[in-house]
Amino acid sequence: MAKRVIIVTGASSGIGAATCRRLAKPGVSIVAHARGGTDGAKRPALNSLVGELRDKGAEATAVFSDLSDGMAADLVSEASKCFGQVDQIVSNAGFALPTLVGDLTRAEFNRSVEVMTGAFFDLITTARPQLEASPCGRIVAVSSFVAHRSPAGKLFPATAAAKAAIEGLARSFAAQTACCGVTVNCVAPGFTRKESSGHSALSEGAWRAAAEATPSGRIAEPNDIAAAIEFFLSDSAAHITGQTLHVDGGLSLV
Repeated sequence: MAKRVIIVTGASSGIGAATCRRLAKPGVSIVAHARGGTDGAKRPALNSLVGELRDKGAEATAVFSDLSDGMAADLVSEASKCFGQVDQIVSNAGFALPTLVGDLTRAEFNRSVEVMTGAFFDLITTARPQLEASPCGRIVAVSSFVAHRSPAGKLFPATAAAKAAIEGLARSFAAQTACCGVTVNCVAPGFTRKESSGHSALSEGAWRAAAEATPSGRIAEPNDIAAAIEFFLSDSAAHITGQTLHVDGGLSLV
């Protein structure tokens, strides 16, 4: 594949960081995005990741912004300014909110939709002309099993709504841009291990129960999900679009 510029949101840890590491090589430019965490706590992690990516021969830069503030369009502009183009997007930023309907406030619900669905909309809307002009235009949105299943009674209503909306938007955009050679796909992880420095919506006991509820007997590693994302961005997936791939150890089967 020729030189390509890739935006990866939510890249400071977990799936986003693992994806960046798999993609880093000469000829690849990566715009690694993160909100930065409370009081900038995650800034060192993203800056360290950028150093790793450069050591692998990639061009890389870190961008910190809160996508809920409508900054997704600025992220695309920053990528264009740094590297001259945008070829591919991995929309990974998000969070799991287990608050149930009745306790869930409208403000919490709105923020979930804004950070995940709204940011995805802003990214693809702003980047559309560049993606359509690219010889390797690709979009991968990270969804979640919670948009499809509630195994072991694990309920995340706001997250489920936001992720399901992303999948619907991705399918529509896939149909719109297929004539230009752009592919748009989703990856829906099952229970996935968080890095020790990252946020976890579940207790240790709940993580053990999640592994037991998964037919494979384990939760996913971030690299399991990153491998699927890398495939969808590759030339080998050039004729696959509008799909959602479940990477969940069989969780979607039960």
